[in-house]
Amino acid sequence: MTKSVHVAIYDTLADWEIGHITAHINNGEFQREPGQYQIVTVGETAEPITTMGGLRVTPDTTLDQVSAADSAMLILPGAATWVPEGNKAFRAKAREFAEAGVPVAAICGATFGMAAEGLLDERAHTSNAPQFLTMSGYKGASNYRDELAVTDGNLITASGIAPVHFAREVFALLGVYEPSVLESWYKLYGQQDPSGYFELMESA
Repeated sequence: MTKSVHVAIYDTLADWEIGHITAHINNGEFQREPGQYQIVTVGETAEPITTMGGLRVTPDTTLDQVSAADSAMLILPGAATWVPEGNKAFRAKAREFAEAGVPVAAICGATFGMAAEGLLDERAHTSNAPQFLTMSGYKGASNYRDELAVTDGNLITASGIAPVHFAREVFALLGVYEPSVLESWYKLYGQQDPSGYFELMESA
């Protein structure tokens, strides 16, 4: 049975932060179980949104129709709308997922929303900078890690400059690839090492 990976979409969404995730999940190449997952975009309403890059995207579904029980993960990209108090409906949905034990992955501005919601108070996490999250008034500063992407249990956080690292954490948590294949994938896209391409070809 194909499982839905829900990607939140809203105006000013940072296109580059989720490109690797959406493309490589929907493309079954090299995957452990091709077709196991599908990307489903979710908006607060059914109205199209405009990304930071100017792309118009119509949501596949709306937030009120999304249940943690029917999802493999909720992915929250960055956008100009997160700070200081934006996307409250998505913050609440992230809490619902976290409390249900369903993975949530947040990058860039979305980590601010997670901090403001209290979801980073007791979890190891990262973001664009520690000072960025401090503005949220959260209580988890001692759990901040100076890394590009961090996974703690079912929560992934990442800096906005690290879309490949973010994707690697998402793929690892979902088990999209065998570990050795994921290593080759990261070698190619994260380290720009062409030997990763040939390793992927061999794995196929």
